[in-house]
Amino acid sequence: MRLSVHVTPRAGKDEVMGWRGAELAVRVAAAPESGKANEAVCRLVAGAVGVPKSSVRVVRGQSSRHKSLELDAEDSAVCSAFGEPPEGLF
Repeated sequence: MRLSVHVTPRAGKDEVMGWRGAELAVRVAAAPESGKANEAVCRLVAGAVGVPKSSVRVVRGQSSRHKSLELDAEDSAVCSAFGEPPEGLF
């Protein structure tokens, strides 16, 4: 499945803030250099959903705050981890 996220790098800690419109708001402490923030986002989302880190990939927006992730997970796992998304998203 695909998941749109809005990333805030250099935050105080790694955390999922919740739905922000059609995107999931995510904050990571890592700096946006050498892919460190992307790795932190994948690790955070994978941990929240309960899948291995290798099951989450950035497929669009590698150098942007607005990213599209591909997850090897069911929609229900994402909903239980992050709450119900805005209507019509899945």
